[in-house]
Order: sequence, then C-alpha cells, then structure tokens
Amino acid sequence: MSSSGTLILIMGIAVLAPLFAYGVGRWLPVPLVIFEIVLGILVGPDVLGWASSSAVIDVLSQLGLAMLIFLAGYEIRFDQVRGDTLRRSVAAWLAALAIGLALGVLLAHGGGFGKGVFIGTALTSTALGTILPVLRDSGDLHGRFGSVVMAMGAVGEFGPIIAMALLLSGRSPGRSAAVLAAFALLTAGAVLWALRPKPPWFAAVIARTLDSSGQFAVRLVVLLLVLMLGLADAMGLDILLGAFAAGMITRLVLTGAAPGESEVILSKVEAMGFGFLVPLFFVVTGIEFDLDSLLDGGRTLLLLPLFLLLFLVVRGLPMWLLAPRDLGRRDRGALVLFGSTALPLVVAITTLGVEDGDVGRGEAAALVGAAMVSVLVFPLLGLRLRAGAGAGRRAGPRPPERVSGSESW
Repeated sequence: MSSSGTLILIMGIAVLAPLFAYGVGRWLPVPLVIFEIVLGILVGPDVLGWASSSAVIDVLSQLGLAMLIFLAGYEIRFDQVRGDTLRRSVAAWLAALAIGLALGVLLAHGGGFGKGVFIGTALTSTALGTILPVLRDSGDLHGRFGSVVMAMGAVGEFGPIIAMALLLSGRSPGRSAAVLAAFALLTAGAVLWALRPKPPWFAAVIARTLDSSGQFAVRLVVLLLVLMLGLADAMGLDILLGAFAAGMITRLVLTGAAPGESEVILSKVEAMGFGFLVPLFFVVTGIEFDLDSLLDGGRTLLLLPLFLLLFLVVRGLPMWLLAPRDLGRRDRGALVLFGSTALPLVVAITTLGVEDGDVGRGEAAALVGAAMVSVLVFPLLGLRLRAGAGAGRRAGPRPPERVSGSESW
C-alpha cells in the first residue's frame, strides 16, 4: 500500500480506537493506546498485511513520539515536583538503573555489554505521557498522589534519555558528558529567557490571535519544539531529550507571559498532538511490531512475561522502598504500578538496539510486548488500588512539600 493509503488507514484506526475504548470502557477502562497498538498489529504485515511503514510514515511517527514526550514535559509542575519528593524520585531511578544494568548484562547471554545496556535502560523507563491521561481522567493527577507519580514518572522519562545519551551514543563517556553539559547550559539559557518578564505587546498578541487564523501562541509552541529538537539533533543527542526540555520551557513561557490563556493554548496543542501525531505513533508501533519474531521461538515468547515482571522489580521495587513516607500501602502499590508502566521509550531504545545490531528482533519484540501489556494491566490495577484506598482522599488538600531540608516543612 502507498504512503497515502497507509496514512488514511492509520487515521481510520485513530478514529475507531476511541469508539472501541468508549464501548469497552463501560465494563473495563482499557487505555486508548492499547486499541491503537492492537489495531495497528492487526492491519500490519504480520497479520492482514494491509499496511506497512515508509519513510514518510516513519517521520510522522517520530514527530508523534516527540509530541508525546513534549506534552509529558509540559505537564511537569515545578511547584509540586521538588524537594524531598524529587530527591526520592532521583534516588529511586538511580537504584533502578543499577539493578537494570546488572540484570540486563545477565540477560544478554554473551551478547556483550552494549546489549545489556539497551535492555537494562529500557527496564528503567516510565511511560509518563501514557499514564498522565489516565490519571487526569480519574481525577488523581493534581492531588498529592498525582504529584508523586508525576515526579517519579518525570525522572523515569527523563533519566533513560540521559542514560541513552551517555551510554548508547557511541562516544566516550567523557565526551558524552561534555555534550550533555553543553546542552544543559543552552537549555538553562532558554529557561532564563522563559522566566524573564515579557513586554506587554507579547501577551496582547497572544490574546488577540488566540481565536484567529494567526494562532501566534500555538506557532510559538511549535517553534520552541522544533528548535529544541534541532538543537538536540545537531549535538548528536536523542531528539526526545530536546522534546522533553521543550515541554518544560513552554510551560514557563506561557504561564509567565499569558497565565490566563495558557490552558486554552495547551488544549489547542493537545488537540494537534492527541488528535493526529500521538495516535499515529502508537498505530505505527503496532504496524511495525514484529509479531512473527515473538511467536517464532519458545524462549522469545517466555521473555515477555519475564520482562513484564522485571519492569516491576527494576522500576517498581526502588519506588516502593523510596516513596514519600506519607503514602499508605495501597498508594505505594498504585505508585509502583503506574511508575512501572512503560512503552514509548522501550520502543525507541529497542529500535536503536536492533539498528545497531546489539538487540535481536525477538528480544526487542518481547520487550515491546511486555511494555504493551504493562500499559494495559498496570494502570487498571493501580486505579483499583487507589479506589480501595478511598476516593475521598483524592480531593483533599495536598500536604506541604519539603523544600528546604530533609526534615523541615
């Protein structure tokens, strides 16, 4: 099928998926992304053979992944993700990285350190962009539990990208660290610009063009995104690092220059992302999923439940041990389940691993398959635990965050 025909089929799936999710949701709240991926597998070359990837579709898919990470970066609220919660989140991810690398090397079966790094890094990721809509729809996003998940998820999204830049770039660790430091300095400069007061005309232009064909604010958001993507690419870093940084910078710009219109602007950007680019990425993930490699051998198929368990062990165990002390047992369990949900970065990391020849197609399919199951199962179980913990607590005021010392409030 031609690229245009494949794109029509993909967008048809993007329209059908919410209808299926709505219909099934009356009995079981299945995440929308599951329908997008499963339908992509169905029309892909390993089942019906109606659709296949192409250069144009791949570019649009990469833009969809970048938009997903951008929106995850935008959701980070710096007034909530800080202090003790942030320190615990970083410590939990570093512990997960150490455990993941050790287990990855063991699972490599002589495949070398590079293969172990790909597998271990994939096991430390959190699908923040995927679980945020679930938390938002359930009313858990802006309470205390949501702020902890956001902190853990942000580090679980950002940390693997940094690890990929340091360990999987093909450069020496020293040179990779220098490039990352340079990128961090440039990003810090952009943050300082974002925090500076904007002239009155800036807010006026945003307000006047918000409902016109000018759409100055939306165009500015897209410009910031492509600038950060281009900067990351020019420096030899993964573009997802630029996408995440662009999301954080955009929030600072909009809340500083146009606080009254920032939510409207975000809704327009989300409409562009969740209405076109993000579902395209997930459908293409299904189309490109190597189902034959997964089902071809017994060992490969057995790896899927093993990787699913390792998501909980590698990512979840440190979160359980290092979660803020004010979370009860049920909330800790829900945090582990939400934080162990993985997919977008698993797809990106395994794709790089296959292209570099370090990861076999069967192992990549098992990892992506386990990540898909995690997206289906873990958030549902997490919501059930939250419901058992008492829905009334979600609406309560959030406890003050520790910001100036380990025990001060």
